[in-house]
Amino acid sequence: MKTNREAGGMQPIAFNLTKPGYIARKGEIDDAIREVLETSWFVLGKNGEAFEHEFATYLGMSHVLGCNSGYDALVLALRALGIGAGHEVLTVSHTAVATAVAISATGATPVFCDIDPVTFNIDPDKLEARRTPRTRAIVPVHLYGQAADMGAIMAFARAHKLKVVEDCAQAHGARWQGQVVGTFGDIAAFSFYPTKNLGAYGDGGAVATNDDGLANQVSMLRNYGWQPGRRYISEIRGVNSRLDEIQAAILRVKLRHLDAGNDARRRLASTYERHLSGLPGLVLPSQSPGNHHVFHLYVVRLEARDDIAIGLRESGIGTHVHYPQPIHRQRAYLDHGYGDGSLPETERACQEVLSLPMYPELPEADVARAARILRTLIDGRPNP
Repeated sequence: MKTNREAGGMQPIAFNLTKPGYIARKGEIDDAIREVLETSWFVLGKNGEAFEHEFATYLGMSHVLGCNSGYDALVLALRALGIGAGHEVLTVSHTAVATAVAISATGATPVFCDIDPVTFNIDPDKLEARRTPRTRAIVPVHLYGQAADMGAIMAFARAHKLKVVEDCAQAHGARWQGQVVGTFGDIAAFSFYPTKNLGAYGDGGAVATNDDGLANQVSMLRNYGWQPGRRYISEIRGVNSRLDEIQAAILRVKLRHLDAGNDARRRLASTYERHLSGLPGLVLPSQSPGNHHVFHLYVVRLEARDDIAIGLRESGIGTHVHYPQPIHRQRAYLDHGYGDGSLPETERACQEVLSLPMYPELPEADVARAARILRTLIDGRPNP
């Protein structure tokens, strides 16, 4: 493998930046924050209500309820469905650990299924082998900005009377067969961590559902178990998990630009594909027909991943590995009984995936330069 150092004076290319997005919408965001500060209503106010309504409209859902984080959104969704001790929930090990931790927090047990090697999402054909009489729900993760196969997942769930909680933390605006993610299952969880396609400037999350009863449960659970309009009287054992007004105001601004940002990500992904297609040993992200990928991350597969990542870093190209160790191999979950090789596609992906620079404001010239360096590292040929 040949390495390639750019000529002196070339600026490094960051893996991900949030500041350019702020600069691009600075006036709108500053005005939104200033308005909250001037009204001095910071929790469960008009911006939170407005954002919930606007995001529900965007999704085509009846209810959106803001909360403190994407992790909290998963916990609230699972608890609203009655998932708890003695139950099992089917999900994946190739994801952020928050997915599994949220399941564990309810008292239920995460049961890991293997992934599709092309999409990195849960493989519907692997669900049956992991189902037991204790299985109560499925948490498909729409990873990296690409929708899971919700047709097959929902068919399996209906056949076995299982609940479905969609983990949409990385897939705001993604679609499967024309339908936006988060609208297939019983309930969905979203994260608004700053680097997400729809990101706040702090932690934040939301639960979405068309079920009035589930929405009422989440509304109580996120606010000490209080019924709406009845403060200090807890109907159930809830928590404090509320989306604050400043974050809601910022999200209202950023929601207006979500589709444009996703389109920019898709254009950058096409630029990568144009410059990198056909390279031996390099597998590019799938963009299958009917699956509207929004590229929260641009993740390639490389057998010589670690060496190439070092070469990219030495050439000033930021990269990251999502995720270097599957959850079932992490100390916190070793007692779940998954031996080496039990999830072969998951374990292979963790050895091969590499995230390249991707954010909406990333200059196309930087994408072309990153691709040129990667091409040289792989086979020494200049970018055509």
